[in-house]
Amino acid sequence: MPNLILLGTVSTLWWLFPLAMVVSLVYNTSRYEAPKVIFRRSVRIFMTIVIFMALALGFLQIVSP
Repeated sequence: MPNLILLGTVSTLWWLFPLAMVVSLVYNTSRYEAPKVIFRRSVRIFMTIVIFMALALGFLQIVSP
């Protein structure tokens, strides 16, 4: 039971990284067949998602009162 309490204290922003990785892997797996291409494109799209989300978060931090 104490382990469940620790999960409640984790910030929801930490879920961004595994979610972005899964989305990029599933997206590229549905488009390509070669493992090298899938991995290379997944890393690129993962970085794009993380950078976009960081920019959006920064913009919202600046705009919010």
